[in-house]
Amino acid sequence: MPTQVKEGGSPVLTSLDSGVLTITLNIPENGNALTVEMSGALSDTLEGIGCMPDVRCVLLRSSGEHFCTGGNVKDMQSGRDLMDGGVEAVRERLLGCLHRITRALSDMEVPSVCAVNGAAIGAGFDIALMCDIRIAGERAVFAESFLRLGLVSGIGGAWFLNRVVGPAKALEMTLTSEFVDASEARRLGIVSKVVPDDRLDAEALALARKIAAHPPKAARMAKSLVRQSATASLAAALEMAAGMQAILLCGSEHKAAVTTFLEKRAAAKRHWQQAEQSRRRDRSD
Repeated sequence: MPTQVKEGGSPVLTSLDSGVLTITLNIPENGNALTVEMSGALSDTLEGIGCMPDVRCVLLRSSGEHFCTGGNVKDMQSGRDLMDGGVEAVRERLLGCLHRITRALSDMEVPSVCAVNGAAIGAGFDIALMCDIRIAGERAVFAESFLRLGLVSGIGGAWFLNRVVGPAKALEMTLTSEFVDASEARRLGIVSKVVPDDRLDAEALALARKIAAHPPKAARMAKSLVRQSATASLAAALEMAAGMQAILLCGSEHKAAVTTFLEKRAAAKRHWQQAEQSRRRDRSD
């Protein structure tokens, strides 16, 4: 069973099992909106992952009907929560609160998987985009919907959306604020897979466990290499690849992985040979 790290009425729940840290947004009554309480709890959780050596993959999910509906519109109307105060106060709150989430997810060394159920709207969509891999349930919908409320993405969504769908589509989604369903999100590359809603958690966890099963140091380097190569020149990418590969080739993790691989291959070969001998005996009888 997973090891419970936080429980009860927390806005964010966490559990660690088989190297997978599952983080659950847990204020379903307001669509897991990014209130100060939610933002602070999520930031604290994400920033603490660097001190958890047993974590090999992070799975971000939510309770309730929606992944995250972004900012709380009622709080916007009343000027409460993140919107309290004047321009400078709000700016500092964005930098010191919401941007902690952006930096923590962007700087995270371990791979991350996001399971999107229901609505991922505004800043909720942006948080999903910050994860390495996204899987959606069939009911999932996505929207860069800030202009509906006379706003822009204040959490970095413009940067991430550009890199997922390209500048032209990012502009279209931003300037129209239209909703994109799960199948269209799959076509655009926003999510890599769409599954039945009742299978979403199981599928996302299976993927996270598959990632977590790999040698952890190599997995972190692989993630870093792919991300940095996306904006590097070929020469720089080759230099990074050579350096990382040299470190791994000379390390104990690689040697243990090779031993395990050869043992599994030998076992599979023995199994095949035994099965083939059994078939031959059956034919001779």
